[in-house]
Amino acid sequence: MNELIAALDRGFRQVHDDAVRLVQTISVEELFRQPLSTNSSSVHSCGEQLLRSAGAVEQTFGGITVSLWDDPFEWTQPETLATSERILEYLDEVEATRKRGFDLFKSDKDLMKKIMSPSGETQLLPLLLDALVRAANYLARARATLELLRAKS
Repeated sequence: MNELIAALDRGFRQVHDDAVRLVQTISVEELFRQPLSTNSSSVHSCGEQLLRSAGAVEQTFGGITVSLWDDPFEWTQPETLATSERILEYLDEVEATRKRGFDLFKSDKDLMKKIMSPSGETQLLPLLLDALVRAANYLARARATLELLRAKS
């Protein structure tokens, strides 16, 4: 049985579903409202954090599927994805890329294979776990930022 693949698939699907729900429940104004920073470090908006979450998934699976390890930062700017509909389209594109990646995994043994990444040779399982943790972390930051904004309103 492919328990690792199934568990990872569930985790990535959950992050995607949570991101979609978040976009569907808030306005674009709330998504990209910049929280006031209390110190010299900048705080990213809820939308920026959400896009970073999707970007972590896109970059990882773009690398796995077509060796495209580019950071999706340039095409995921709030100026480019300025509406909820555009953001949802982007999230669906990322999910489609992720599914193509998972289609390559036929058994849990495939997750032990090594591939070349920009930082050198790496095993798939730690790469996927790292991407899932980063995506979930950015999404949690997006929710926390939204809560902060709403608490100040």
